[in-house]
Amino acid sequence: VFLFLPAIFIFSAISSFAYDIDKDGIDDLDEKEIAEKYAPVLYFEKKEKVYPVSVEYHISNSNLNRSDGNETILIDSSPDIEELSEYNDVGRNYYLDNRIGTADDEKIIDDYIEKKETLGYTVYAHVTQNNNLTIIQYWMFYAFNKGSLNNHEGDWEMIQIILENGEPVKAFYSQHISGQKAEWRDVEKNGEHPKVYVARGSHANYFRYYQGKLGLASDYVGKNGKILKPGDYELIILGEKGDGNHIEEQNWIDFAGRWGDFGSVENELRGKKGPFGPAYREEGEMWSGVEWGNSLKILNKNTLKIEWFFYHFLLIYLIVFIISLAFILFSIYRRRDKLKKPYFFLFNIDGINLRSIGNIIAIFGIIIAIFSLFNPWYGIFVDIDSGSYKTDGLTKIVSIDGQYGAQINLLKANSGMIQMASLPIPFAYLIIASIIFFILGTIGIEERKAGKKYIMRGIRFFIPVIIILVGIVMMGMIVSSMTEGDETEEISNIFKDISSNPVRGSHLLNLPEYGTVYLKWGIEKGALFLILSGILLLLSGIIEFAVNKKD
Repeated sequence: VFLFLPAIFIFSAISSFAYDIDKDGIDDLDEKEIAEKYAPVLYFEKKEKVYPVSVEYHISNSNLNRSDGNETILIDSSPDIEELSEYNDVGRNYYLDNRIGTADDEKIIDDYIEKKETLGYTVYAHVTQNNNLTIIQYWMFYAFNKGSLNNHEGDWEMIQIILENGEPVKAFYSQHISGQKAEWRDVEKNGEHPKVYVARGSHANYFRYYQGKLGLASDYVGKNGKILKPGDYELIILGEKGDGNHIEEQNWIDFAGRWGDFGSVENELRGKKGPFGPAYREEGEMWSGVEWGNSLKILNKNTLKIEWFFYHFLLIYLIVFIISLAFILFSIYRRRDKLKKPYFFLFNIDGINLRSIGNIIAIFGIIIAIFSLFNPWYGIFVDIDSGSYKTDGLTKIVSIDGQYGAQINLLKANSGMIQMASLPIPFAYLIIASIIFFILGTIGIEERKAGKKYIMRGIRFFIPVIIILVGIVMMGMIVSSMTEGDETEEISNIFKDISSNPVRGSHLLNLPEYGTVYLKWGIEKGALFLILSGILLLLSGIIEFAVNKKD
């Protein structure tokens, strides 16, 4: 027994020491405990197809390549995790190109869906210290990014929690090439677990389920899909960057290449290149955490109110519409005994006379206004002669109409118009409601008031067109103020032309990489219909005034 006492003593002594395999100054068991305590709850939108997965899935399906100018050099058609740490030079343009599909198709998504049940879900945690701050990062890898603005193989996203003297004080959520930060008190939580609302396809992370509409990306966010709680995914604690600072199974941390196809310069502009891994995102700033997080914009409560309104617009619209309609109908019901036929003054047509003609003109104006809702109001078109953005003739790149608001075409393969985030409200709902209320408002109206009502309705039909033209002028002024230097002078001149002639115009230019580029813009049929309907209502109102004056 006494022979075993030294061994027992040595074992006890060893076990009392902290293990710190990654040499970051934090006991590995403490890292695990902290990471588990604040592990996020991930809320996905109902149409999401791709969820956080282990990096092994991507690596096993990829070729390890290097891009040398326009040449692709195959390094290994079957790379393993252990060897990836050898490729740690960012300047060498290494990348893991998925063999299953490309950024222009959904083969990678289809393969993931087929294997999803066996792959499970994975989240990676990275815990470090900076003086009295503890930085907890949760990295999620997705097999494919299919966002509104760009598609690419592989997708790395991250959220970060900052502890000050052991207490949580801030949270940082990645969103596309940037992100957003919030005070811990402003973060929605399930206990100590922050709630993260993940955008469909792009996997940008948001603090509220109704965010995402006020950025150019126009993300679809919600809490109506899959929910991944900490117990639903495997939480893997990551070591640090550098040889010997992590276990061999995490050698991929040192891989300095892209997790997806490398592609061309145009692919970079289109957002089709795969992202760098966690340790190399934003030139390593995201991995260190604090500096990157402090640069993010703060969660603004006033902006949240606007985003909440946009997200719930249809519901709000229906409630207001139903209440307003009920009020008008109740008001008509109370006056039912005083009403005379024909009840609708608008339909008071009794032969060939000025009043009947005025009403007929007003009816035509209303019909034309309805037609305007199903036609484009404003468009910007481009015809590019050559290059990666070459078009098949004149192609619409900006569209504004009554059904979808403002849309933009990024000239991506297998894509078309996508809604511009800042204008998600379909104007058609507002115009249809105003037409219904206008028609109901003519029930039992006094003859002397009809002319004013017609004129006011006509003026309101001009408002959407005026707003569009003012917006185009403002856009030109903003772009001109943001572009400086010879390389952007041509772009600035184009927008100056558009803003100085917003009604209609064109511009022809020659660019070295794209040849002849022809740009055309102007109001379209829908706007012309609105203008015509406004004129007809104004005319009918003037006729009604003339009839009343004559009487």
